[in-house]
Amino acid sequence: MNRTIYCLKLHTQAEGLDYPPYPGELGQRIYQSISKPAWQQWINHQTMLINEYRLSTYEPQAREFLKKEMEKFLFGTHETPMTASTE
Repeated sequence: MNRTIYCLKLHTQAEGLDYPPYPGELGQRIYQSISKPAWQQWINHQTMLINEYRLSTYEPQAREFLKKEMEKFLFGTHETPMTASTE
């Protein structure tokens, strides 16, 4: 079943996600207001961040960094992060 939503990232009507892609309230917010194409853009950007900063998603600091970057990317102004501290 296709859902059409107004995507806050792309500022246009587009196909919505099939299910919340992230747990909790943030996942519901993404599900309700981010389209499939915008989510795919995030996945590509996230992959670039993981590779560029050599992040290990096993580390809580790396997961928190990616969560903050996801929120900035999808809902705020998209800026290149200064550092990715995973010490």
